[in-house]
Amino acid sequence: MTVALLGTGKMGAAIARRLAAAGHDLVLWNRTPERARELGVGRVAGSVEEAVAGAEIVMSIVYDARAVLEVLGPVRPEGQLFVEMSTAGSDVEEQLAERLEREGSRLLTAPILGSVPAIEQGGALILAGGDPEAFEMARPVQDAFGQPEYVGSRRAAASLKLLNNAMLGVVNLAAAELLAAGEREGLDSRTLFRLLTRMVPYLQARSRSLLDRDHSAPMFDLDAIVKDLDLALGAGHAGGAAMPVAAQARELYGLAADQHGREEMTAVIELFGR
Repeated sequence: MTVALLGTGKMGAAIARRLAAAGHDLVLWNRTPERARELGVGRVAGSVEEAVAGAEIVMSIVYDARAVLEVLGPVRPEGQLFVEMSTAGSDVEEQLAERLEREGSRLLTAPILGSVPAIEQGGALILAGGDPEAFEMARPVQDAFGQPEYVGSRRAAASLKLLNNAMLGVVNLAAAELLAAGEREGLDSRTLFRLLTRMVPYLQARSRSLLDRDHSAPMFDLDAIVKDLDLALGAGHAGGAAMPVAAQARELYGLAADQHGREEMTAVIELFGR
């Protein structure tokens, strides 16, 4: 298929390489064109409008709700399928869908669970919400970089991603607190970490940053988890849910982000000292 991909940050770049390897005709756009050209795949468009023109599927993965509206808001759709993969919350997705559908196009909300390594291995879980026919149309493209799963409505897909990321934040914070406590007790950190990963295997992916306090080269930075926790809390509170644990996590990540915002989210461990 002819695929336009809007956004070639870390996640977008990994998706672009997988799409190109699968043989799709790829057109890329990024705010900084050089970042798209550095990938060495597809054709780099000079504008969003140029990238979208003639594409069968338009995929986007940008930072937040504001970026989604800035990038896709001015687009004049041509009856295409739009696949929006950003973590931006359900409100902006519904706002965008209303306009696209009014102009003859369709929107599939499809946030991704997993980071760059999962995409590179084709194992990322893609939560797709929207028209079932749109899901089937997008599946051959999504199969190139992940495992698409239809979860119902666009709102369901967006909310599931937010709650998943809230869980990620809470678990990471708990591990940081417990490891710091163990250090103060004089315990061997690697032994404690091994025990924690028996309970939560996911933590293995952050062994370097939690054990060695190396928060560089982030997969998921502090600023991003603060953004996602704000969205999750907003969605939960709108439904009348009590979310004190997520709220506490957001407060602590916010404190850590003041000094370590662009570092790996594990930098929250620095709040607990050594």
